[in-house]
Amino acid sequence: MLVAAAVCPCPPLLVPEVAAGAAPELDAARAACSDALGVLAAARPDLLLVVGTAEPGGRGPFPQGTPGTFRGFGVDVDVRLGTATGAAPERRLPASLAVGAWLLERTGWADAPVEGLGVADTLEPERCAETGRELAGRAGRVALLVMGDASACRTVKAPGYLDERAAPFDAEAARALGAADVAALRALDPALARELKAAGRAPWQILAGAAHDTRLTGTLLYEDAPYGVGYLVATWS
Repeated sequence: MLVAAAVCPCPPLLVPEVAAGAAPELDAARAACSDALGVLAAARPDLLLVVGTAEPGGRGPFPQGTPGTFRGFGVDVDVRLGTATGAAPERRLPASLAVGAWLLERTGWADAPVEGLGVADTLEPERCAETGRELAGRAGRVALLVMGDASACRTVKAPGYLDERAAPFDAEAARALGAADVAALRALDPALARELKAAGRAPWQILAGAAHDTRLTGTLLYEDAPYGVGYLVATWS
């Protein structure tokens, strides 16, 4: 059963070494993510699952101890998903899960075993719901760390340039996440989300599936669009 969730953005820029001189610009987002992870710890889960989008080679489950790296971004920073288990994982974490692992390391997570799941940003809403229900049934008390950005089309300098539909899309996503509105998250249009480069849509809809038949309440901790990309932090508990 899902007992808590934290929704965080997943730009590698959250890692100060990657952001370099621009690191202070995301200090508020990092602080909000730390607060969100505190809510997960307070829920005393039996299992924490980190969910984020990934390219084909990074999809599927990742066991505890899987390594990740930010060397591809020009910095000597490595991470690991939870504590090492002694096994030799076959793959490295995709970027979204590596950012999640970095957040967990930063807050000293040691409250429950951790596993990861990389999914396609094109995953259909019905399959998202099924995946969420499957994840919620993994243990008696399950927590989710849901990694995903909102639209990348908020300004002319954004990765996807300016799209007038982006701000309303992000506002509805922020409202739904802050209110733990499962129905509204399920209703997000996958085609529109893809056009707006909102990689968080599938993970958010997985969360909605996991929260089916729960009475969790939500809190929106952070909402901004630095660099023209929507970043949201919320908690469900």
